Amino acid sequence: MPHTPLSFRFPTPDAAFQAIEQPTCHIAVADRALGQDLENAAQTYLEEGPSLILTAGTPDELAQELAPVFTPATRALLEDALGLVDGYCAATGMDAVRFRLERITHDSCRRFHVDHVVLRLLCTYVGPGVQWRVADLGEEAAVYQADAGAVALLKGGCYPGWQPEGAVQHRSPPLSALAKPVTRLLLTLDAPQACGMSDDQRRIVRKEVAHS
Repeated sequence: MPHTPLSFRFPTPDAAFQAIEQPTCHIAVADRALGQDLENAAQTYLEEGPSLILTAGTPDELAQELAPVFTPATRALLEDALGLVDGYCAATGMDAVRFRLERITHDSCRRFHVDHVVLRLLCTYVGPGVQWRVADLGEEAAVYQADAGAVALLKGGCYPGWQPEGAVQHRSPPLSALAKPVTRLLLTLDAPQACGMSDDQRRIVRKEVAHS
């Protein structure tokens, strides 16, 4: 599957945040190498950590809440995720974010769509990244896929001044179509009230999972 075209790619997450502010930019992808320590931490978390963390808060609140969930072996993952939280808040002017870190073993969101959010950050630490296409080009549009580690910023339908012209639709990569079982580790950041987020939705799910 084609990688993100150069016109949508940026060298750093900060550069991607700057680009996504342009009215005609609907997606900005920052390709980055995770580094061995972060790769190891992500893989260890995938094997030993919770299957889902869903919460919301300021960067400081998240750091305090999530610190007990991570071990020394997975600390690099937490530090990277919190760094993306800091960048998201700084770029958007928001004080807090909705934070979702999840293990994915099945097909989810297989249809191309635009989220009903302001701005969504997606980073797949392990496994295939988000797939996307330009909506104006219809069903024959080329489908692109972000690499593991890439930071993808996507404008949602609630973004101020959002227009359908040039909009980008995205979906989760269909895992069932792959030759062998694959598990993804996905971080999603949104505005703190996105998807009806409330205190009742906060949860950390710990359960036994099959290793892939």
